[in-house]
Amino acid sequence: MANLLNDSAKQRTYDAIVIGSGISGGWAAKELCEKGLKTLVLERGRDVKHIKDYPTTNKYPWEFEHRNEIPYAIKQENPIVSRCYAYREDAAHFFVKDVEHPYVQEKPFDWIRGYQVGGKSLLWARQTQRWSDFDFEGPARDQFAVDWPIRYQDLKPWYDHVERFAGISGDRDGLPELPDGEFLPAYPLNIVEKYFKQQIESKYPGRKVISARCAHLSQPKQIHIDQGRVQCQNRVLCQRGCPFGGYFSSNASTLPWAAKTGNMTLRPDSVVHSILYDDAKGKAVGVKVIDKNSKEEMDFFADVIFLNAGALNSNLILLNSKSSRFPNGLGNDSGTLGKYVAFHNYSARISAQYEGHLDYTTEGRRPGGVYIPRFRNLHKQEMDFLRGYAAGFGASRSKSADQSGFGTDLKESLLNPKLGLWSIGSHMMGETIPKESNYVALDANLKDEWGMPQLKISVDYDDNDAKMKQDYLDTMEEMFTTAGFINIKRNDAGQAPGLDIHEMGGVRMGHDPKTSMLNKWNQLHSCPNVFVTDGACMTSTSTQNPSLTYMAFAARAVDYAVKHL
Repeated sequence: MANLLNDSAKQRTYDAIVIGSGISGGWAAKELCEKGLKTLVLERGRDVKHIKDYPTTNKYPWEFEHRNEIPYAIKQENPIVSRCYAYREDAAHFFVKDVEHPYVQEKPFDWIRGYQVGGKSLLWARQTQRWSDFDFEGPARDQFAVDWPIRYQDLKPWYDHVERFAGISGDRDGLPELPDGEFLPAYPLNIVEKYFKQQIESKYPGRKVISARCAHLSQPKQIHIDQGRVQCQNRVLCQRGCPFGGYFSSNASTLPWAAKTGNMTLRPDSVVHSILYDDAKGKAVGVKVIDKNSKEEMDFFADVIFLNAGALNSNLILLNSKSSRFPNGLGNDSGTLGKYVAFHNYSARISAQYEGHLDYTTEGRRPGGVYIPRFRNLHKQEMDFLRGYAAGFGASRSKSADQSGFGTDLKESLLNPKLGLWSIGSHMMGETIPKESNYVALDANLKDEWGMPQLKISVDYDDNDAKMKQDYLDTMEEMFTTAGFINIKRNDAGQAPGLDIHEMGGVRMGHDPKTSMLNKWNQLHSCPNVFVTDGACMTSTSTQNPSLTYMAFAARAVDYAVKHL
């Protein structure tokens, strides 16, 4: 019997385990497998294979039963996920249903999740900006969080590494606050966006309007063709899964690349219960898993573990990983686990119209957009709030028909729609301040279907967010007015935190084990064979979209882990 047990344990032993198959987990898997480690990738959701499992990717609008709208009854059953812009009939199967995966909201928080192989990399907005030292040095300079244990130069070669493989389009803009990268050709601005850029940059020194940097193959290189990916077709149907691999996802890129090595074992339908810690060995030895379908518990073993379950789920797993050495969660000597959670403030928007350039219009689609990098509090503290915001921007022109007539006149009007004025829009991307009062914890009583404690979320806006939002609306209205836009409308969406889908923190990096969870290599200070390289590791949030930074952290941490195994 002992031999049988030993044989069983051997069959469940690997060099490395990666928990989660999304953007950062896919990168960890790729890097580990390329370096020769037999790697088990655990994913709590179902398997989704590139192309094969994109059921709606080539559907025409009239082929959807509800013309791509979510029926009222389903919206009523799923009020949280229904608020997400991408939750429509063509992509609903990639989103978690509210009723199936409950959590506790001590304060309103919209937790948007995608439980499947590839995670939310199938659904993300694909915006990719590097951080700069304005971001990494921010906490030390502004005294709003612990100091980051790294700087831009530590991460730069890894930004280079992941950008070359993933494929990022963008211009080399020469901005210290938004470092340039290894770019494919950028998607150009249209005539009104160029006009706005000229107006703003000539009248507001220090403010820039640039082509958004995005994870689309505008002009693929050999490394992308080797992955089986081809040029982005500009369909802008990305949330369905792209059969061309035109945008970066784990499914189209890193996971197949890892599988090609022969070193990856992918196990979907595996709900991770906890990371196993051996008191005698003084390290983590494996992972306890609950089979999603059979509810059977099983243990898998490895020398190194990468936790990439998504920021809040990574917090949940560590909080649930209790032992005599760590009664309050694995690695939680500092007592900071689950605390200092932050997010991005996307709750303000502004729209307008433009009467100029009516001899121009746009044709086709563009997967990128326009980006206004942060300009507040960059070189000095100039405002009555900490940090700052970036903004998205766009201009478009559409046709409409006069529907007021009847008979032949109405028919002719509908058959011959006319171009209207240019529509202008912008949305805010504000940095929020990590606070101890913004936390997640395990509920003491409520469990989910697999016997896991439900996550209790207590996260909210504060006065700093309100002041920043007011400045965004005032400043953008002024800029729109300067550009000659009309019918300017401000919109405070009033949405709960979470709908930005950029939750970060709870397992933050830092120099001091007394005030942080992870060191500069993304290792748990007190359990160094466990690495956390998803959003949970973030010490602060900056204004940039965070996924590119998670990818760079994952690749960098794997390189370090393998060299020090």
